[in-house]
Amino acid sequence: MESQKTWFITGASKGLGLSLVKQLLEAGQNVAATSRNIDELTKSVGSSGASFLPISVDLTNEESVAEALEKANAQFGSIDVIINNAGYGIGGSIEELTDEETRLSFDVNVFATLNVIRKGLPYLRKQRSGHIINISSIAGIAPGTGWSVYAAAKYAVIGLSEVLADDVKSFGIKVTVVAPGAFRTSFLTPESLVMTSNPIQEYQAVRDSHTKYLKMDGNQAGDPEKAAAAMIQIVAEQNPPLYLLLGNDAYERAFKKIEVLTNAYEKWEDLTKSTGFDA
Repeated sequence: MESQKTWFITGASKGLGLSLVKQLLEAGQNVAATSRNIDELTKSVGSSGASFLPISVDLTNEESVAEALEKANAQFGSIDVIINNAGYGIGGSIEELTDEETRLSFDVNVFATLNVIRKGLPYLRKQRSGHIINISSIAGIAPGTGWSVYAAAKYAVIGLSEVLADDVKSFGIKVTVVAPGAFRTSFLTPESLVMTSNPIQEYQAVRDSHTKYLKMDGNQAGDPEKAAAAMIQIVAEQNPPLYLLLGNDAYERAFKKIEVLTNAYEKWEDLTKSTGFDA
């Protein structure tokens, strides 16, 4: 890596976040890493050097997020890369998931990301540089049966990232939204995945879908270490991508979705174009 940067990473105690932290520290980077459980984070990283700042933060609370960013900037003198990695999965049809469960999912998967961006941008704007990386999911592009609320949250992350990139371009700030496929992390375990507590018998296709995904745990094709390395690589690029798919499965699902959209749009072209005022 060409120069030392300060990286602010959420959801860093496990999965892709933990892989990122370890690789960056090994590369001599400054890392401010957040977790709800700072003891778990410190233990997982296994480092107490001056270049590592573990921070306990409630990402759904703006004041807590602002304090975490202030601590990072005070210790390292800058914030150069923000990676919004924190989040969790939620399974169930819309009818099966309560309003509370749905709102909590959006609080963590969407509004927490917005909090970090909102409170982090003043640092990046002031220095006229920086890179924001938001972790979405291939589910935000090509969702699967039984994951409606999760897909909706990850769609939102993609949408906000697309417009954010335009909004901050003039400040020299870059934005990338990452859509990973299935990686061999703890994502499919109870600590990272909430399943509906109100299953409805008629939704057999939803149950079958959940069973299929849960059986993948520990056998996912994606290597989290390679995914972390890929994200680190794009920060060094002069023109990093706005969209980054990670994993063969993500690539295949994304292009199948493009095909579905193209066919649907073309099939209804005449009706689409019939809705204007007659000349």
